[in-house]
Amino acid sequence: MSNFVPLNDVQAAQHNDSLLRFMTCGSVDDGKSTLIGRLLFDTKTILADTLTQIEKTSRKRGMEAVDLSLLTDGLQAEREQGITIDVAYRYFSTGTRKYIIADAPGHEQYTRNMVTAASTANLAIILIDARKGVLTQTRRHSFLAHLVGIPHIVVAVNKMDLVNYDQAAYDKICADYLAFATEIGLQRAGHDIQFIPMSALNGDMIVDRGDAMDWYQGPTMLDMLEVAPTAHSERDEPFRFPVQFVCRPHASDDPELHDFRGFMGRVESGDVSVGDAVTVLPAGHSSKVKAILLGEQSLSTASTEQSVTLLLEDEIDTSRGDMIVKSDQTLEPVKQIEAMVCWLSETPLSAARTYIIRHTTRESKAKVGTISYKVDVNTLEQLPAQGLAMNDIARISFRLAQPLMVDAYSVNRATGAFIVIDESTNNTVGAGMII
Repeated sequence: MSNFVPLNDVQAAQHNDSLLRFMTCGSVDDGKSTLIGRLLFDTKTILADTLTQIEKTSRKRGMEAVDLSLLTDGLQAEREQGITIDVAYRYFSTGTRKYIIADAPGHEQYTRNMVTAASTANLAIILIDARKGVLTQTRRHSFLAHLVGIPHIVVAVNKMDLVNYDQAAYDKICADYLAFATEIGLQRAGHDIQFIPMSALNGDMIVDRGDAMDWYQGPTMLDMLEVAPTAHSERDEPFRFPVQFVCRPHASDDPELHDFRGFMGRVESGDVSVGDAVTVLPAGHSSKVKAILLGEQSLSTASTEQSVTLLLEDEIDTSRGDMIVKSDQTLEPVKQIEAMVCWLSETPLSAARTYIIRHTTRESKAKVGTISYKVDVNTLEQLPAQGLAMNDIARISFRLAQPLMVDAYSVNRATGAFIVIDESTNNTVGAGMII
């Protein structure tokens, strides 16, 4: 059920300061915010004034112990109701690596918030109340994690203290969840599921093991996070470089800069080296990389998530929105895409309207082609649909005015994703994952 393995000394040195983005999700009151608060508290990453503030709030509520969930429930409405509404992001680090945590809301009406949080996560912690087992919201969030391609799932069976740390209750929840995961295809190549019993309130199996669950011999939650793979690290990815800006310093007095023409952007996936043969899409012109600049520093190779400037050997007509790829990894520009779309706007989708698709640095006007079906996120049934309301998820095709250079989302999350923009208001109304 797990592909995570302990790091040896060499791997740990290489792993140092790597960044893991993960999210917590699950049903309402499963303890998501408390888990994050416990992680921050036990790793000693809470500022003294913040701790003092939540101690005061906890006393106002008549609580003897500190309510650690207040560390992530930042909105006043969340603190008053004791629920999570918005996505709360928190940052902490250990001696081994850095973390960005997204605390996603559990309510169905905040599905769009959960999708937003999941879009950048490489690991999801799905909490289950040990007293209640696998619920509808647990299944819904597992489906959404599957939809947005999160490769690593940790199923945390929380509140074990309320079932007297009963191993039989834990084993039954694990079996029920595995049966559901198999049904929706959550377990597949490159993806894995790991289970852990814990009590976020008491701190059992979070950072410290505690003494209550000697029958569980697996790693603690922090141990799992320390060795979890980061994004882009588990397989070779094709080189994708959307051009953000063409740098041409016309006013420079330096004769060496007079003919300078650099293409600035971020390496979304893969890597590129000086001398590599590349193709600029959609035009299809080819050249070789003459130089790679990071500020004023010259690099021999640029890799994923680095923002660099590429200089090519040939003068090629290239502008913002073009994509530079390796010549042996080229892809066909398309004028029609099919995708799973989560509708984010209170204004329903209309097939009669024109929308703007923003994909990496490129935009294209688009019309809705067909709506194949929408997904009932509670039952996972595929239902016929003529339009979409807020929080709906559906399979939709779009006809594009300009070609886009896309990969399937399952292959490349960076070039397989897009957002839908309302042409009249410039509001983001949808998020899509290309099939």
